[in-house]
Amino acid sequence: MEVINAAVSAKPARQALGATANIPPRRLDFEFSPSSARYYFQNSSFKSTFLTALSSLFPHGESFFVQAVRNYRDQISDPLLKAQIAGFIGQEAMHSKEHIAFNQMATLQGYPVDALDHDVGVLLKYAQKIAPEVMQLAATVCLEHYTAIIAEMLLTDSEVQQSFSDEVRPLWLWHALEENEHKSVAFDVFQQVSGSYAVRAGTMIPTTIIFFAVALWFHARLLAADGQLLNIRQNWQGLKYFWGGKTGVFSRLLPKYLDFFKPRFHPSQHDTDALLNDWRERLFGINGLLAAQLKQPGQRKKH
Repeated sequence: MEVINAAVSAKPARQALGATANIPPRRLDFEFSPSSARYYFQNSSFKSTFLTALSSLFPHGESFFVQAVRNYRDQISDPLLKAQIAGFIGQEAMHSKEHIAFNQMATLQGYPVDALDHDVGVLLKYAQKIAPEVMQLAATVCLEHYTAIIAEMLLTDSEVQQSFSDEVRPLWLWHALEENEHKSVAFDVFQQVSGSYAVRAGTMIPTTIIFFAVALWFHARLLAADGQLLNIRQNWQGLKYFWGGKTGVFSRLLPKYLDFFKPRFHPSQHDTDALLNDWRERLFGINGLLAAQLKQPGQRKKH
């Protein structure tokens, strides 16, 4: 699997630069094993494999995001935004690394996540080949909007938080925190180098179609590998949980998704400052859930 090698090995100076913008890359070195819970979300094959399908998109997907922003980094002169870009690159690199570890666990459990990783890599390389760089950046802005509103939901919904197994929950909470910390970076870069509302809003439609087509295709492959693709009752319950009317986990996000199409929209309009301060303390404060696991800049994993 590919990873953002240059950013993963980011120098402490770059990490400090991101930290000055309140977007600090945090190295945690999560470890998972084949004996980890197979159905880690509500003990459900449908729900767990859906999340694993999303995880399979992250390593190559976040590499794509980083490159889309890097294409324009030299055109940015604002010191704060340059620091935010450094933090964004560092955080996305860590997300890629940790989801590779998570995906390897799923592969060892018999899921074809390595094949999914390969397929999304091929798809994104093709997109980089044929799409203008501004369109790649616009697609990144669109997908960062998805991750931001999903992450906000996770950080505010205690029922969803408790639906994860204890071993897996910290990975998704940490990822959600950092997605909201850097949710405006790609958007602000796009606004400086293009600012076209037509490009931004127009890109969201094909991005949405392609994203859900790939996610559903990957999810079906994981369900088939688990022998659950034709488990109609379980799968119907899972669909209702995620997408059912006004109460579905993701269908509740529709109003915030549609905010993106407002000409004057900016991610900061979804105010998460207090939420993020709370979760920084809960995860990385003195007695935080992940405080002891957090590696200092330059510190390497011991074997």
